[in-house]
Amino acid sequence: MKAAVSLSKRMTKAFAAMTLAASLAGCASAPRSPQSASGAREVKVMIVTMFAPEGKAWLDRLGPWDAIDVAGLSPDYPQVHCNRDDVCVVTTGMGHTNAAASMMALAFSDRFDLRSTYFLIAGIAGIDPAQGTVGSAAWAKYLVDFGPQWELDAREKPARWPSGFTGINTKSPNEKPPLDYRTEVFALDATLADTAYALSRNVTLSDSDAAKAARARFKYSPANQPPKVIQCDTLAGDTWWSGKFIGERARAWTRLLTDGRGVYCTTQQEDNATYEALRRAASVRRVDVSRVAVLRAGSDFDRP
Repeated sequence: MKAAVSLSKRMTKAFAAMTLAASLAGCASAPRSPQSASGAREVKVMIVTMFAPEGKAWLDRLGPWDAIDVAGLSPDYPQVHCNRDDVCVVTTGMGHTNAAASMMALAFSDRFDLRSTYFLIAGIAGIDPAQGTVGSAAWAKYLVDFGPQWELDAREKPARWPSGFTGINTKSPNEKPPLDYRTEVFALDATLADTAYALSRNVTLSDSDAAKAARARFKYSPANQPPKVIQCDTLAGDTWWSGKFIGERARAWTRLLTDGRGVYCTTQQEDNATYEALRRAASVRRVDVSRVAVLRAGSDFDRP
C-alpha cells in the first residue's frame, strides 16, 4: 500500500456515506437506553479507522460529536468521538502494533458497552488490478496475514520457487503451514458481509481525473474501469510492498490459507491485528465478533 494522503481524502469521502448507511441498515434494533446499567455508553456502530484522513471522512459528516478520552489509545488519537445516534469513530494509529494496542484499550475500557456493537473497519488499501481499480470499495469475508512466513532472499531462492516466500514450517511455497500463530487467517461473519455488499453494491462511487489517470495505463478490466463496490478479501502486513511477483504470492497465500475460498484483492497493515484484539475481548463477552465488517477502498494499485 502506497497511499497518497490527498488521494486518501478523496477516497474516504467517496465511500463514507455509503458504508455508514449499509452498516446501520444491517444493525437495525429496538430503541434502547444510551447507557447500560453500569453507566457505560452503549454504542450501536463503532467505525474503526487507522489514521487521520480516514477518520476525518466520518468526523466531518456525522457530527456533532462528544469527544471521550479513553486510557490507552494512541497518543496521536486519544479520544473516541460519538454522536447522538451512538455511532462512534476511533482512530487506532497505523500498523499492527498500534491497531492491536488501541483496540485492546477500547474493548476493555469501562467507558463503553460494546456487547451489541457493530464494528466497521474502514480504510484505504492497495488493490489488485485483477479485482478492482482505484476507488473500488471491497467488502471482505476473509482476513489474511501476510507477515507470518519464511522469506528467502529472492536472489538466493530455489529456482523452482516463484518467490522467496514459503509458509513457516513448510517445505515448499504451495504447502499450507500449520496455523500455530492462530492469527494467520480469520473468516468474518458471511451473512453480515453478504448483507453489507447487497445493500451497497449498486452505489455509484465518485470518480476523479487522478483516478482515471491511474487506471488508464492498464489494458484490462476491471483495472481500467470506473470504481464500484466489490466483494473480495484483504491481506495484512506491516511491510509496504509493490510488484508483480509479490502480488502473485499475495494471491496464492490467500488461496492457500483459506483453502481456496478466499480471493485476494486489497493489501493493508492492520486488519488481522484489529480483529484479534476484538476476538480476545469476545472471549470474555465484551464484544461480538459476528458483528465485525471490513471495508477497504483502493487508494493505489499493488503493482506497477
